[in-house]
Amino acid sequence: MRETQNDPFVVVIVGAGPRGTGVLERLLANAAELPPSRPLSIELVDPHPPGAGRVWREQQSPLMWMNATAENVTMFSDETVTFEGPVRPGPSLSEWAATEGGCVDVTCTTFATRQVQSRYLRWVFDKIVAERPANVSVRVHATRATQIEGGMRTRQRVWLEDRDEPLTADVVILAMGHLDAVPGKDPQLLADFADRHDLRYLPCAYSADADLSMFRPGEDVLMRGMGAAFIDLMALLTEGRGGEYREREDGRLRYIPSGREPRLHVGSRRGVPYRSKISYRLAGDPAPLPRFFSAPEVDARFAGRDRIDFWADLWPLMAKEIAYGHYHELFTAHPDRVTIPWEEFAAAYAELDWDGEPMRALIEASVPAEADRLDFAALDRPLRGLDFPGSGELQEHVRDHIRADIDRRSDRGYSADLGAFLALLSVYGQMPLLRCVAKLSARSHATDVNGWWQSFFEYFGSGSPGERTRQLLALAEAGVVRFVGADMWVEIDEEKGLYRAGGASTPDTVEASGLIEARLPDADLRTCTEPLLRSLYRRGDAAEHVLADDDGYVHRTGLLHVSPEDFRVLSKNGTPHPRRFALGPFTNVRQFATFARPRTNALSFRQNDQLARDVLRLLGAQEHAPRLTAEGLALQDVAVGGTVVA
Repeated sequence: MRETQNDPFVVVIVGAGPRGTGVLERLLANAAELPPSRPLSIELVDPHPPGAGRVWREQQSPLMWMNATAENVTMFSDETVTFEGPVRPGPSLSEWAATEGGCVDVTCTTFATRQVQSRYLRWVFDKIVAERPANVSVRVHATRATQIEGGMRTRQRVWLEDRDEPLTADVVILAMGHLDAVPGKDPQLLADFADRHDLRYLPCAYSADADLSMFRPGEDVLMRGMGAAFIDLMALLTEGRGGEYREREDGRLRYIPSGREPRLHVGSRRGVPYRSKISYRLAGDPAPLPRFFSAPEVDARFAGRDRIDFWADLWPLMAKEIAYGHYHELFTAHPDRVTIPWEEFAAAYAELDWDGEPMRALIEASVPAEADRLDFAALDRPLRGLDFPGSGELQEHVRDHIRADIDRRSDRGYSADLGAFLALLSVYGQMPLLRCVAKLSARSHATDVNGWWQSFFEYFGSGSPGERTRQLLALAEAGVVRFVGADMWVEIDEEKGLYRAGGASTPDTVEASGLIEARLPDADLRTCTEPLLRSLYRRGDAAEHVLADDDGYVHRTGLLHVSPEDFRVLSKNGTPHPRRFALGPFTNVRQFATFARPRTNALSFRQNDQLARDVLRLLGAQEHAPRLTAEGLALQDVAVGGTVVA
């Protein structure tokens, strides 16, 4: 059956969470690229609510908070965004809360609950759909996509979990977000051990979906990981079980147990929690960024090189940029704590290599107080080299560390930390734009960029709200949370039928009947639970992104391999599919920030716009090409069974 030129173009978006919604917004904003005579039908497939998706759905505990302040979260582009498509401004989360949302308790500096964010995302979705062009329809299918069929020249068939007939599409866009995974060998061994000895084991999972009811009151439970997932699980296992916080006379918190909490023994590689979110604004003017680490300049610097090294080539420039933000704020906002004017320091700083003897001498002479100097090594591994005689001394030290972090991150006198944070964000935003990163070895990609650098960024820049860190300290002081130390290890004791854990910070160990992997699942195309991706992978229509060195080192990323230029899905033989696109954290073109910060030329907006315009141009090029439907499938509402949103 041939379609007429009046039949609609059809785009299927698998995933209707924030990324899918962002791509939808750009398709609608750029719809004028299509011939006006041809309508466009956009079909979104997601079993979870549109806009919010799974992670941000409203049906979760109010104890689940966002990790960014409301003023720093937006789904709308502004004049700073450099893309081809039209800017369509709209409110940030805080602006929406004060107007459309009616959330009087949400201010600019509030860390809103995920329930509030869910309502914002649904409002965004409804708004952009309501403002769609007249020749565009949008439908949501509240189910899961299980398979895609179709050649490179034919329309695609997208099979749904609860339908006998597929959706037929000219283009399919995969925007599923974070993935779950079938437990690998090591987690399965730990789970089997738990089954044999009546223990409790929770593999990596999303906090809102985790079944924590298995963990018993007063039970000793190990928690491996001290990042955002740990904080969420900590809240659910304590306050979520009836515990309360009360403010003491000195302003700190005291935890009142309910008696239903387990005892949590937590550790990680660093052995300390992520740095607390900064609660103040800059005291001086923002530093002009990027200064030493802009993608075009860095690429030009290494243009003639066959290979570059992360630590020798990239990190010195990254560190110099982050430290530049730090010292710019220190010198301009706190001139009484430095010995020379900013202009003099900046001129000398610009001419010196990072961490060389001349640079160290300049900083030591210009910044008298050691507490005002930026020390990456001490910041990254605060327990390194420390050896405590017993667990008691370790507990006291880590509690002191957390108190100091809370105080510093709430004291504007240390606003240089915020200067460093903003420069860190600038560096992070430039990294995906670097073409010279391809000149790194596969081993360096795995251990340095996706390993140490990503971990350091999250540790320094993606920590918990200050209130959560105050709660963690209160739990530690109440004995509900205890620290295992740095370089945590876990082993099983078949004879005792228990888990045992320890670390490098103390010879003491702890035995427990429960173990929680307090981390999110790693994306892995081979073991993910998404049937659509697994079927594509099994057939060879999709491939895992793999990096290999000339010396034989192979790094399997677990990520869906897409073209970094246009986001097309690559097959096992490396061929890009002209009708299949993918974007998000499950692909090798990763953008970790879920939401954009206003007025920052956010990469996610640029990616979404490029993808949407490429898709619309592809459809426009087919205007005069007759298209065959798949098995004569009609596209009426009754045939696909979708909920008509538009």
